[in-house]
Amino acid sequence: MAVTFRIIPDRGLVVVWYAGHATIDETLAATKAYITHPDYAAGQKQLIDLSRIESFEKDYVRFMNMQAAKAERFTSSGVESLAVYIAPTPISQEVSEMFARSWEDVDAVVPLVQLNEADGLALIGQPEATIAELMATVDEKTLQ
Repeated sequence: MAVTFRIIPDRGLVVVWYAGHATIDETLAATKAYITHPDYAAGQKQLIDLSRIESFEKDYVRFMNMQAAKAERFTSSGVESLAVYIAPTPISQEVSEMFARSWEDVDAVVPLVQLNEADGLALIGQPEATIAELMATVDEKTLQ
C-alpha cells in the first residue's frame, strides 16, 4: 500500500507516509482507517511524509471530491488541525501543493509545506530531528 499511518496519541499526532504510486482509492482507504481507529481524536496534528512518493493518480476532479469529503469531516469536528507536508522532491512538492490548495477555504485544517523532516517536526512541536528518530522514541517508550 502506498499510504500508511501511525497514530501517536500521547503526542496528539498522526504520521502518514506515502511511497511509490499514490492513488485516490488508497488515500480514501487510509483516511477511513484513520478516522475509525480507536486512537483517532479530532484536532490531532498530521505529519505527512511525501519524500518517497514517485508518482500519483492525476484525476483532479476525483481528488477535489475526496478532499471535499475530508473537509466536511474535519469541519464538523469543530476543532482545528495542523497538517504539515514533508516535500523534499519536485514530485512531492507538486502533491503537497495540491493538498495545501485544497485546504485553502477550510478553516478546520491549516496546511504547511516543509522541505525537510526537521523543519516539519519543529512546526508541530516535536523535539526529534527525523521521523525515524520520532518513531524510535515512541517505540522505545511503548516497550517500557
